[in-house]
Amino acid sequence: MDFVFRRSYRGPLKAIIVDWAGTVIDYGSLGPVAAFREVFSRHNVPITMDEAREPMGMHKKAHIRMLTEMPSVRKRWVETHQSEPSDEDIEQLYREMVPVQVQCLERHSDLIPGTLEACREFRARRLKIGSTTGYTRVMMEAVIAQARERGFQPDTTITADQVPAGRPAPWMCLQAAMNLQTYPMEAVVKVGDTIPDIQEGLNASMWTIGVAKTGNEMGLSQREVEALPSDLREEKLQRSRERLYQAGAHYVVDGIGDLPRLLNEINARLAVGERP
Repeated sequence: MDFVFRRSYRGPLKAIIVDWAGTVIDYGSLGPVAAFREVFSRHNVPITMDEAREPMGMHKKAHIRMLTEMPSVRKRWVETHQSEPSDEDIEQLYREMVPVQVQCLERHSDLIPGTLEACREFRARRLKIGSTTGYTRVMMEAVIAQARERGFQPDTTITADQVPAGRPAPWMCLQAAMNLQTYPMEAVVKVGDTIPDIQEGLNASMWTIGVAKTGNEMGLSQREVEALPSDLREEKLQRSRERLYQAGAHYVVDGIGDLPRLLNEINARLAVGERP
């Protein structure tokens, strides 16, 4: 055969799929860090903020497993328990973490500034709004209710325990698109603040946008960010942007409030046949 046909979508965006912590709630993604550190400390194995953040965005059980595989954490575990962390240990840590995480989430569920304004713009453009998260459904129940009271209500929310595997696998994004009855995948934008978020969106063949300032890569509350000297703040912010770009993000914004300005640009790229 001398010629093959390649389909090319030339329509506009149809949907936005957002992450939760660090993207639309919990400026700095502080809730998960507190929970991981608390649970490990109960087993006399302290972990640092940086260690707790390293696997952020994944299913929480997978996150715990990755923490136990870090050489520094594993060394402390062995020194304390005189044995390598086992599958049973990981299951126990996870069981303990669920109620701790729920309590932490209830304290870290404020909407990030710009969220409601961005969502109004999405609705004005007739975009559907989906969401994915590394949290489980049990962990998210109170968060979803609080967000609804504050004005944020996506059309669907998919949690890590509702699909065969969490991030970086694409299944949450694809399930969200299915629930939204939206296709093709190049008509969807995935937004998140962690490297697994970026990998999830790319693996789902969606336009993928990183959030540098309000999320895990910066790792600071709004008050802490604003208190930084301007040169140090910009240095940390630039490092966050670079990490998200290096993970493959098509675009990086400081916060979700900056997202609407990119939609026309993505639509223009789609109109000439570009794909993510």
